[in-house]
Amino acid sequence: MTLAERIRTARTARRPRCSQQRLADELSVARWGRPGLVDRQQVYRWETGRRVPVEWLPFLEQILHLDPVGKNDAQVTADTVTDVMLLGGSDVDRRQFFTASGAVGLAALHLPDAEAVTRRANRSGPVAVGMGEVTAVRTMTTTLGDAAAELGGGHARHLAVRYLTQDVQRWLNGRYTEKTGGELFAATSELVHLIGWMARDEGNQGLSQKYNVHSFRLAAEAGENELAATALRGLADQAVDLGHLPAAVRLAEACEQRGRKLDNAKALAYYRNTFARAAAADGDRATAARMLTFAQAAIENAPAPPGQSWASHYSHGRWAHESGMIHATLGDLAAAEEHLHLALDIHGLDRKRTRAIVLADLGHVQLKRGNTTQALATWGDFLDCADGVRSVRIEDAYGNITARLPAIPDTAAAQQLAEQLAARTA
Repeated sequence: MTLAERIRTARTARRPRCSQQRLADELSVARWGRPGLVDRQQVYRWETGRRVPVEWLPFLEQILHLDPVGKNDAQVTADTVTDVMLLGGSDVDRRQFFTASGAVGLAALHLPDAEAVTRRANRSGPVAVGMGEVTAVRTMTTTLGDAAAELGGGHARHLAVRYLTQDVQRWLNGRYTEKTGGELFAATSELVHLIGWMARDEGNQGLSQKYNVHSFRLAAEAGENELAATALRGLADQAVDLGHLPAAVRLAEACEQRGRKLDNAKALAYYRNTFARAAAADGDRATAARMLTFAQAAIENAPAPPGQSWASHYSHGRWAHESGMIHATLGDLAAAEEHLHLALDIHGLDRKRTRAIVLADLGHVQLKRGNTTQALATWGDFLDCADGVRSVRIEDAYGNITARLPAIPDTAAAQQLAEQLAARTA
């Protein structure tokens, strides 16, 4: 059946009877917490195939128990390339979060398949692939990454997935030498990692986890330690955010250990700060402090301009922001504020999304230090910077500020900020 037929069949099969309006109300509650924000005409358009409910698929799956992938998906045995294309083809938010018993550990990442590149090299197929196609993948990844860094992962993820499953899949199934194959796998790993970051920035944690695992496997099969470490870094950072600290520490330590093999100061700073963040969240102050020191020593010896490699784009500004938040976790708010100012004022952050997140964090630290006037001014700058950005971290910042405003003295500045927040979140 088509997706439209499946939606209609699942709705009409529900008991008690589920009208199009009732489904619309349930979808509205699932997404926004109250009914009336979706009308029955929208459901009608989906059921007649006039519109494809791309953004609504996770909520339709939740309410109607749809399985967009199909029951045979779990039975598919595939190599890494086929596996990641199946993931891209079924790219829906299934709300599969880490659980205490099932958080991603190193065993879930699989061992690299050393013969994967050579097995696909020189295979018969209609497309001959060279370094031009590899360059095209990297150029597209950079372009999409720039857009996501500026406006949030929610703006371009479906474009990236479409590019992966249409253009890149055709090249991976083409003919190429072993050397070109290794470069193609590495470039695909970068694209897949970017899609995972975009999914996470949208709030799709389970989907992000899957893409990061596939990015690791592609990188490991290509023999690219930096890309593999970066994928581990993404999984570790995500585990910290979701509160699965033992898994976060294991992943962060594996990331840092793999990064030691690299002669890249920015990569060392990147991965050691990741380990520091996981250790700080887990209450291991000694390890966190040691890794912070190592990361600072590495970034101080790193060139300011971004290099060509993936981790070489870890800027001094990003290091300062992440270090500041680690210091905040450790309770050193003075050092935290100093690093956040360093990120904003000295090293600069030219991306709207990134700058907005740092401003939100800085205001929070200033409030904790008792500097209410400064915090309100900083959060006002955050609102200006965050306009038009689609990111779960921006949404979380809105919620964090809104929750803290009632405890702040009712000044004109606080009232103005509350009005601006209400206008943005209405």
